[in-house]
Amino acid sequence: MSSPRQIPLDLGFRPALGREDFFVAPGNTDAVTWIDRWPDWPRPVLALFGPAGCGKSHLAQVFAARSGARVIAAHDVRTEDVGDLVRAVKSVVVEDGDRGVNETALFHLYNALTEAGGWLLLTGRDAPARWNVALPDLRSRLAAVHAARIEAPDDGMIQAVLVKLFADRQITVGPEVIAYLLRNMDRTFAAARAIVDMADRESLAGQRSVTVPLVKDLLARQGPAL
Repeated sequence: MSSPRQIPLDLGFRPALGREDFFVAPGNTDAVTWIDRWPDWPRPVLALFGPAGCGKSHLAQVFAARSGARVIAAHDVRTEDVGDLVRAVKSVVVEDGDRGVNETALFHLYNALTEAGGWLLLTGRDAPARWNVALPDLRSRLAAVHAARIEAPDDGMIQAVLVKLFADRQITVGPEVIAYLLRNMDRTFAAARAIVDMADRESLAGQRSVTVPLVKDLLARQGPAL
C-alpha cells in the first residue's frame, strides 16, 4: 500500500529579494544600473518594463529597501490617500501600472511626489508611453518618463534563476534536473517560477525528491501552457 500523501501547508514562500540575489544579464543590465545609481537620477520618476516574471518586482523591492519606498499595486492607488502617503514616505513604487490604475490618483501621486522632492518607480509590461491612458495630463507625463526595459531571459539566465528559486525553497536538485528543464520548459521567468513552485508542492505532498522523472511528469501535466 502506498503511503498517504501529506497535505502541504501554504507557509507563504518568501523569496530572497536582496540586490545580491538578483542575477545580472545583458537583458536587464540597463534596469539594474538605474536602480543602482539611485538617487542620482536625472528625473524623479523611472519605469521598469518587461514580460511577466522578468524581475521587475524584484528590482522594485531592491529600490524600496534602499529608498524606504512604499510598494503599492496599481489598483490600490487612491486619490484620497495621496496626501497622507506623500507625507509618510518620499518614495513610492506603483506596480503593474499598465494593468488598471485610477488615472486621477496616479496623476496626483506623480505631481505630489515630484513637488515634495520624492521619487516614483513605475513597473509594467509596456513602457508608460504606451499605456492605455485617457487623462491627457497624465499621458503627457508618462510619455516623458525614462523607461528601462528588461528583456526575456536567455538560457544562461534561466539556469541561474532556476538554481536560485530551488535554493530559496531550500530544495537540492542535481544538474541533470536543471538541464532537463532547460531543454523542455518555456524560457521565461514566469515558467521557471511556476515549475519550481509545482515541484516544491509535489515533493512535499508525496515526500519525493525533485528528480528528472518528477519534473518530467509536472511538465507533461502542464502541457504547452507552461
